[in-house]
Amino acid sequence: MCISEYVQVQPHPKPPQFATWSNQNQPPLNPTLVVVLVLLLRHAHAGLKNTQKEYPGTKPDSLSLAFVVLRQNLHKCSRNALPINSLLLNHSFHQHSDMAGEGGKSFARRDRLLQIEHDVRKWWDEEDVFRAESCEKPPEPGEKFFGNFPYPYMNGYLHLGHAFSLSKLEFAAAYHRLRGANVLCPFAFHCTGMPIKASADKLAREIQQFGDPPNFPHESEEEIDTVQEAEEANAGAPPDKFKGKKSKAASKSGGQKFQWEIMRSFGLSDNEISKFQNPYNWLTYFPPLAKEDLIAFGLGCDWRRSFITTDMNPFYDSFVRWQMRKLKSMGKIVKDVRYTIFSPLDGQPCADHDRASGEGVQPQEYTIIKMELVSPFPPKLGVLEGRRVFLAAATLRPETMYGQTNAWVLPDGKYGAYEINDTDVFILTQRAALNLAYQKYSRIPEKPTCLVELTGYDLIGLPLRSPLSFNEIIHALPMLTILTDKGTGIVTSVPSDAPDDYMALHDLKSKPALRAKYGVKDEWVLPFEIIPIINIPEFGDRAAEKVCKDLKIKSQNEKEKLADAKKLTYLKGFTEGTMLVGEFTGRKVQEAKALIRSKLLEMGLAIMYSEPEKRVVSRSGDDCIVALTDQWYLTYGEEEWRKLAEECLSNMNLYSEETRHGFEHTLSWLNQWACSRSFGLGTRIPWDEQFLVESLSDSTIYMAYYTVAHLLQNGDIYGSSRSSIKPEQLTDEVWDFIFCGGPYPKSSDISSSILNKMKQEFEYWYPFDLRVSGKDLIQNHLTFSIYNHTAIMSKKHWPRGFRCNGHIMLNSEKMSKSTGNFRTLRQAIEEFSADATRFSLADAGDGVDDANFVFETANAAILRLTKEISWMEEVLAAESSLRTGPPSTYADRVFANDINIAVKTTEQNYRDYMFREALKTGFYDLQAARDEYRFSCGAGGMNRDLVWHFMDVQTRLITPICPHYGEYVWRILLKKNGFVVKAGWPEADSPDLTLKSANKYLQDSIVLMRKLLQKQVLGSKKANKKGAPVTTLSEDNRLAGLIYVNEQFDGWKAECLRILQSKFDSKTRSFAPDGEIMEALKNSSVGQAANFKQTQKLCMPFLRFKKDEAVALGAQALELRLPFGEIEVLQENLDLIRRQIGLEEVEILSATDPDALAKAGTLVSLLNQNPPSPGNPTAIFLTRS
Repeated sequence: MCISEYVQVQPHPKPPQFATWSNQNQPPLNPTLVVVLVLLLRHAHAGLKNTQKEYPGTKPDSLSLAFVVLRQNLHKCSRNALPINSLLLNHSFHQHSDMAGEGGKSFARRDRLLQIEHDVRKWWDEEDVFRAESCEKPPEPGEKFFGNFPYPYMNGYLHLGHAFSLSKLEFAAAYHRLRGANVLCPFAFHCTGMPIKASADKLAREIQQFGDPPNFPHESEEEIDTVQEAEEANAGAPPDKFKGKKSKAASKSGGQKFQWEIMRSFGLSDNEISKFQNPYNWLTYFPPLAKEDLIAFGLGCDWRRSFITTDMNPFYDSFVRWQMRKLKSMGKIVKDVRYTIFSPLDGQPCADHDRASGEGVQPQEYTIIKMELVSPFPPKLGVLEGRRVFLAAATLRPETMYGQTNAWVLPDGKYGAYEINDTDVFILTQRAALNLAYQKYSRIPEKPTCLVELTGYDLIGLPLRSPLSFNEIIHALPMLTILTDKGTGIVTSVPSDAPDDYMALHDLKSKPALRAKYGVKDEWVLPFEIIPIINIPEFGDRAAEKVCKDLKIKSQNEKEKLADAKKLTYLKGFTEGTMLVGEFTGRKVQEAKALIRSKLLEMGLAIMYSEPEKRVVSRSGDDCIVALTDQWYLTYGEEEWRKLAEECLSNMNLYSEETRHGFEHTLSWLNQWACSRSFGLGTRIPWDEQFLVESLSDSTIYMAYYTVAHLLQNGDIYGSSRSSIKPEQLTDEVWDFIFCGGPYPKSSDISSSILNKMKQEFEYWYPFDLRVSGKDLIQNHLTFSIYNHTAIMSKKHWPRGFRCNGHIMLNSEKMSKSTGNFRTLRQAIEEFSADATRFSLADAGDGVDDANFVFETANAAILRLTKEISWMEEVLAAESSLRTGPPSTYADRVFANDINIAVKTTEQNYRDYMFREALKTGFYDLQAARDEYRFSCGAGGMNRDLVWHFMDVQTRLITPICPHYGEYVWRILLKKNGFVVKAGWPEADSPDLTLKSANKYLQDSIVLMRKLLQKQVLGSKKANKKGAPVTTLSEDNRLAGLIYVNEQFDGWKAECLRILQSKFDSKTRSFAPDGEIMEALKNSSVGQAANFKQTQKLCMPFLRFKKDEAVALGAQALELRLPFGEIEVLQENLDLIRRQIGLEEVEILSATDPDALAKAGTLVSLLNQNPPSPGNPTAIFLTRS
């Protein structure tokens, strides 16, 4: 095949009906050339790997970099180049796999799974397996399961982060479906908010600036520098790591600077991209692709109920409008002015989902102290003469203003004199001035006016009158540690209580050279002493000074020590401090703080100021501020409403104490939430249509909409197909009737049968049983959902459960587009198959901590699943060779018991939504039990009925995680009727725990015998130990083993166990104090014996060992004998013992039988060195002719 033909060939055939990107646009780069580069690089890498075998120190850094750079530039090729990308994926991720084929380069196993998945999805589709229908009769507990997942935002493809959270719901729903429940698992697509609109607008600006298609400055110096920096950054990196030097914003876009490039990375052609200037084009493009990916993933969804948000769907739009009107009528939505995180570029509040970074960040309130500049003004400020000029110092501690000795400025800091109104001017940073301008403190609203640009040097020495200060005049002095991205850049100095202030003032006082460097006059510093204002227990009335001396802080530059000092003084000062001065002398600081602040505000000596507590960047790339806005708010936090939310929470299953604490904490601080915005997509506020409903506020009770969506939309996610109901017919009375138990809407012209059917659907499915989400949504979306459910719906319809999980990492590293450590769901399925992807997602982890998706696990899953299919095919093809009749041997009984244990434990793991554990008990452990059974059966072979039972059970247990695999085995291999996804949970007898213990004893004993054999047989290193009795093997002799068993403790050991039994609490698995146990031992027959001192040395380690064993295993560890006959178990498995250890003869003997001891001959001394005890047999190996 010529190289140009190769470009057109997909190296890994994709199954039919799995979406692939179309190929239209001609590439700017020659794809043939790119393929040549790929092949050369792969050839070079193969050679390098061979070199590494001989020279392990060889590092393929430049090669790895070449691959990454080549992959990052594939967007310059047309979609015809996607096979090239597949080549690179193969190089990067499958070069290590040991699939079928030499060198691990065959994809036959993966491709077989993909073909199976394609076939199975066709079977499901033909029978509409996941269609969910309600019943007229209300469901009994456990009879139905309704689970849901926060609908993802549709500005790109679904990725493994989405899939990880979704998999928790999918596995849970699949388990409940398997056990026979009526399951509803719907899915929808979120399009409300600003990200799509912001991206569309950005694209339009790029087209306007650079043309259509745009001609970007790709070869700019900036890009060359970036590549060079990347090479430098990777100079010392491991060969399999590539670390790009990109900003957080660049990371979110995968490193593309322009929106057009981001769209290209989605596989769009230049001809298509320009259409995305229209934000509604996003809504018709990405949701169908997401649906294709989810179908390929095997999601058991009733797609009739799917929908998109925004006014593009008139039915959902009506639902949201009703919800908002209802909340407003209840007084839950009000209009008010408050501080809000705000994007000046977007001209609206920036809620959590509108942020590229800074999710969860709230406004931080300060008090700005107006430190008035005393005239005459210096020449630089001469233009301000006649106006009131203030250094605007932001503080969180207004109660400490009595102790001011000076103000602080950053010498190199950039400041400005900003016009606040006709008379007042504030000196502060531009950033703070912008915040103030949006908080009604600017002569021109929202536009700060700088009258004079200044630096900190211009401010040093300025004389000031500051509110509450006992010093009539103080001065502005230099401080080197001020952060100009916090507060106003001007800081008040209170050295009595602020360690930073104390050390900075101390430096200036004690270092004349420092004063000279910044032009600080002695009279500005030396006369000013610490003013005691607050008494703090342990620290006295000069807390900062004491703590700094205690911590041995020498300079203002010791930032870490000063941070520790600040924590000590601030917290203790607020909680335990008492005011020593001022109007509120004698009051606790925590009482006086608010009173002093109010006094300063009332007297006009200070103003309120707010800014984001941390940096917030909007999805438009704008640094956000805090604005005082007139908005519609939901009154979250209102006392009565919060009590209802807390009641709801207390009755919910949250599956984790950490999750519960997260909700409790959120309810403790969450208050008014802005539910309106003026930019983006969505539903209009019904009574104030200049505003849109904010993207989190239209997403709180939409789970209820799933119950009726199929009846309204006729299966069309946009609600545009013909339906027997028109959106305008959905009045508030209709919605109230369906969801709130309202009266029948007599004025409605919707047929009564349809109205009653919608009500039936809701009443049957609600409340939902489970909502799965990332833990980051606790602080907003999930808590909002609780609030709104309690306001709108009756208690019987309140949510039953939330299950939260952490984020997912890939191969133990953060998932990031910029580093290439990223996979869309589509890529993962193509690379590993759906079931192997699901397998690895289940194995990634279950808790609220971050989980880890490991490529090696996914590759191993491909191997495991296909090998298991092959094993079943081989067994079924040779079925006649299996042993018939009822299972009767010891191995049969153990294997059947292992299957029963797997059924019971896996069921509990699925019920607890512990899917990693379910995978372990339902697949890994069951596979191990099967492998042990195969070996244990020996020449007698496996029992046919038991093997069939195993295949049936294993198929059902793994089906929630790997449903395509399960369905294929069920139908094609086992020839079963129906679908395994609805086959019912397998029945199982109660596990025989005694038999399980007996088998563990058997396996442990075999391991122990092997070790003893190695020690005793001549030739081994351990047997050559000086003085050890050994057995010599010859060709004419047979190797025999005498296994000695002592089935019951006696003598002093038995007495010790009886004492421990009397001192053990089996419920708490704890013992009485050691002193009490020792007293009992001294008073026992052992303690009264004449040789007790000698026996005590043996008793103590035995007591410690059995105590530890009892804590781990329970009271059974303290029994005098095991709950089964050891001799009987070993006797029944002589053949297995012979085969496992390699013996020709084996005898099981009692260590208490003198005749049995005589058989050991001269080697009987070994029994004295290693005497057997219950659970620990010993053996002597000898030869017989």
